[in-house]
This record gives sequence, C-alpha cells and structure tokens, in this order.
Amino acid sequence: MTAGARFRDVLAKKGLVEAMAAHSPLSAMLVAEAGFDAIWASGFELSAMYGVPDVSVVSMTQHLDMTRAMVDRSGLPVVADIDTGFGNAINVLYVIEQYERAGVAAIVMEDKSFPKVTSLIAGGRQEMVRIEEFQGKIDAARAARRNKDLVLIARTEALIAGLGQDEALKRAHAYEAAGADMILVHSKQKTPDEIEAFVKAWDGKAPIALVPTAYPQMTVARVRELRKIGLLIWGNHAVRASVGAMRKTFAQIRKDGGIHGVEGSIASVEDVFDLQGMGKVKDDEKRFLR
Repeated sequence: MTAGARFRDVLAKKGLVEAMAAHSPLSAMLVAEAGFDAIWASGFELSAMYGVPDVSVVSMTQHLDMTRAMVDRSGLPVVADIDTGFGNAINVLYVIEQYERAGVAAIVMEDKSFPKVTSLIAGGRQEMVRIEEFQGKIDAARAARRNKDLVLIARTEALIAGLGQDEALKRAHAYEAAGADMILVHSKQKTPDEIEAFVKAWDGKAPIALVPTAYPQMTVARVRELRKIGLLIWGNHAVRASVGAMRKTFAQIRKDGGIHGVEGSIASVEDVFDLQGMGKVKDDEKRFLR
C-alpha cells in the first residue's frame, strides 16, 4: 500500500487525520512514538532548524532530503509542506515527481507568490497569485503524480492576506474544480471564529484541512463537531518545544557550572540509544561480525 493510500485509509476509517509537525528524522520518530496518524514536514520548522527565516530561502533539495529521511525513519504517512511549489507550474511538475518518489503521502501547496513570507508574522507581505495561475499549478501537480493516491492539498491564504471569506471560498471552489483532493484554509485570528465561519459556509465535496496554530481553542473534539474537517495539523510545536527545552537546559548548566542539575530532567543517553536502534546494531554485530 502506498503512503497516499495509507493516508486515505486512515481518513476513511477515522474521519480525521491528525498530523504533528516535525523537522528531522528524530522528531518524526517521536511523532510516531506519540501515536499521531501522520507527520507534517513543516517548512517553517525546517527553516527554524537551519536558523533562517521562513521566506523561501530553504531550497527544495534541503526540504526534500529531510522529508525523505522522515519518511524512511518514521513509518508514518508524511504530508509535505512545499510552500508555493518552489516556483511556477513548470517547477511544480518536477517537484511533485521528486516528492512522490521520496514516498510522501500528500503535498500541500499554497496560493501565495514566490518567494513567500511566513503566514503568521505580524505585518508580513502576503502576496497572492491569480486564481487561474494557481489552478495551473494544481493541474500540473495532477499531471505529474504517477499514483492517484498521492493526496494534493491546495492551501488558500486569502484569510491570511485579509481578503475575506468570499475570496477564500471563491478560491477554494476554484481549486477543488481544478482537482485538489483537499482544501487547507489558514487564519491568523486568535479565535476559531473566522475558520468556523469558513467551514460552515463551505459546500464543496473536498475535505478541509486546518492548522490551528494561532487559535489553540480548536481542539480535536471541536473539529469533529464541524464534520467537514479531514486533516488537522499541529503545525510548529516540535520546534517550539525543542527551543524551550534547550534554552532551559543550557541556562541551568550555565547557572550551575556543570551538568549535575539537569541530568534528572533530560532524556538519558540510553533513551537516545533506543531511538537510534543501537539494540539492533548489537544484535547484528553478534550475527554478522566474525
């Protein structure tokens, strides 16, 4: 079964796919350990890991290589955040071919111009492409995928850009008509009201995907009540948790003048060995090293 088929199977059985963000094979393995349905290969998280802004400076190769490693190490369906598709529709033809070959279950592509600016930054430049141009990108993605199980998710940033519900709905309908399997709608409002209004007004057949980063009141239970949501993405919590934990640990070591004060609160070396699969390495050494 392909990764896309596995994603679709979870959606059919559970009615909702829960994806947690990751930015490395190790974080992807921890997502799997926690029991999530899928991994969100987050462009924001990968940019943060490289220590650069989320403004399309991380290359397709960098993102693709890390996404491939997450696919290999996690065992979960991976939803690849490919931003604007790294260019126009011609670029998308190549991008989809490469990500499908890497084994992803789904791709998310957004309707902002390239290079993009991260969605939630205050006062950020949020320039949209024409509807027809983005429909061409969706059409290119459909033409490039070899297996129809690969899930194509069209993301509209109309609400992020302040263009209102009518424009968001217009774009969502146009993208569904172009062949998108799901519609992701994003908002930077601090409450779920704007998103819930969109979902209630949505009369298309494509399921909706949400990333409730800015409005944490949107729980799984609340999402299920809306009924039209097929994918729920916890979008940046892996890297935020990592930053907080490292800052706390590093500050404690500096304060104490040693590591004695943190040993009881961080993962043991043995825990990391287990994640790395060192037990299997020892077994293999006994079996094969002669």
